[in-house]
Amino acid sequence: MNAEEILFDVEERMDKAISVLKTSLSGIRTGRANPGLVDSLRVEVYGSMAPIKQLASIGVPEPTQIVIRPFDPSTLKDIEKAIIAGDLGFNPQNDGRLIRINVPALSTETRRKMVGRVKELAEESRISIRSIRRDGNKAADQAEKAKEMSEDARDQTKESIQDLTKSYEEKINSLAKAKEVEVMEDV
Repeated sequence: MNAEEILFDVEERMDKAISVLKTSLSGIRTGRANPGLVDSLRVEVYGSMAPIKQLASIGVPEPTQIVIRPFDPSTLKDIEKAIIAGDLGFNPQNDGRLIRINVPALSTETRRKMVGRVKELAEESRISIRSIRRDGNKAADQAEKAKEMSEDARDQTKESIQDLTKSYEEKINSLAKAKEVEVMEDV
């Protein structure tokens, strides 16, 4: 592998780590309704498990309400069961055509727990980024040993990997900080 290939691989994997963090953060409750709260739910329907967003449109008509409108009305009961089984603390209301979920306000204690979870997710992402950095540095060392790159090129590659690591850790910190602020603010 040459330096460009190593850096491309490292950056691509770090991008994936950031997108995983964004997905995880979208599922964390804040004081307001958001489709991400139910996106991760899987519904047993037609004999297999399917993500809820493949079975219904999810909307947020008000800051404290989520509306789930199934594409096939026969799946309404299955979706309702999945929401209850998902243990999200929601009480879905089924009117025969759609499901309404009122998102209750969060207590201060619950908000603190959510912030703690945000910090855990951010730390997991930082660990992932550092692991990717280690792999990239190892690949640079192996390329230098295999005479595919010079010592100077290896050192330059490692420096570039470290710069990438710093920039991605800053992205993680800013995403986590924004989510913490969002969780702690009242609707």
